[in-house]
Amino acid sequence: MEQQELQRIAQLVEMNRQKMARIEEQVTKLTEIRLEQLGVISALKTLDTNQSTMIPLGAGVQLPASPKGDTVVIDIGSGVQAERPREEAISILEARLAEVEDVLNVLQTEFTETETIVTELANTFTEAAKQLQAEPESDSEEPETPTKPSRRRRKHGTELTLDD
Repeated sequence: MEQQELQRIAQLVEMNRQKMARIEEQVTKLTEIRLEQLGVISALKTLDTNQSTMIPLGAGVQLPASPKGDTVVIDIGSGVQAERPREEAISILEARLAEVEDVLNVLQTEFTETETIVTELANTFTEAAKQLQAEPESDSEEPETPTKPSRRRRKHGTELTLDD
């Protein structure tokens, strides 16, 4: 196997490792989204309209509130928000959660397949590199013929230098 082929294999290994890193980032983000959706679904299921609750505003600040009615405002897509009954909001969130879990499963499968490819390429690279290193050693056993050093020639009309 030639050095160019080894370089190509090394590039493929690096490219697939970068792909694995991107997949890991996506899995992390989707896992966070999944956990957030699970928390919201759980909160909506246990929310009692007669019970006071706390609404987080951010930076550790919460707003005490007593919900009136059985509706919540939910993003229904493209930044459009609509007031929906809690049960409908829960079903929308559960459908979104199922979609996130499907994407997570696809990404996990893709990660595993890419990991297998990287392992195979790395093994191929290692074996080829060993073979390439073994070849020069077998070639070096042949006696080398000494070469006579060539003298530099002067151009006509030039002065002698220290090299001459």
